[in-house]
Amino acid sequence: MQVIVEKAERSDIPDIDKKKYLVPADLTVGQFVYVVRKRIKLSAEKAIFIFVKNTLPPTAAMMSAIYEENKDEDGFLYMTYSGLLAGEVVGWKPFPDTTP
Repeated sequence: MQVIVEKAERSDIPDIDKKKYLVPADLTVGQFVYVVRKRIKLSAEKAIFIFVKNTLPPTAAMMSAIYEENKDEDGFLYMTYSGLLAGEVVGWKPFPDTTP
């Protein structure tokens, strides 16, 4: 799966050095967040949040499911990342519960 990761506009977190990723289908969102943390060299005490269409996906969700539900017409899944800004998460909306 092809994923593009970009920093949210008002985020105080550093820019990522690589924006395009080929992600294995069996990776969870939480595991992908770990990859992003490492790429931006974010310290453990700093919070990071990954969004899909301004929505926070569950960390246990499979990237393949998020990709299938949210991929763009160009075949890419677009994700943004952010930290805290004045105590609030920039761009946060709850992700709809898709469990049966």
